[in-house]
Amino acid sequence: MNMATLSARITSLYHPARRALLLSTAVLLVACASAPKAPSAELMAAEQAIANAERAQVIRYTSTELNIARNELTAARSAVDAKDMLQARQLALQAQLSAEQAMARAEFIKAQAINQDMQQSIEVLQQEAQRNQAGVKP
Repeated sequence: MNMATLSARITSLYHPARRALLLSTAVLLVACASAPKAPSAELMAAEQAIANAERAQVIRYTSTELNIARNELTAARSAVDAKDMLQARQLALQAQLSAEQAMARAEFIKAQAINQDMQQSIEVLQQEAQRNQAGVKP
């Protein structure tokens, strides 16, 4: 291949019609490659967090956060159906956080109840100790 032929081929690549075709093809490829995918992992994590909260019977202690998590998961699934994958991902992550918050709140309420029971036991023991000290003569 001589220099003139090579120069002609390079020049033909820069022809406006070819340049537009190459540019539109590149834009199309980039657009297809960057289309967000369904947030399957996030949805599964949210479902798992909600299932864990249900198994832990969180509803006995706090129903608000768990119901919020369920509603957010439902909204995330609806967003997937509507092909709004960014919104679906955000809602799935929020559902997971809400379920985890429900678990944490339930654990906190349980701990408070245990603490209260212990405080009452300590008070009873202190009262009994005071009665024993009052009845003992040195």
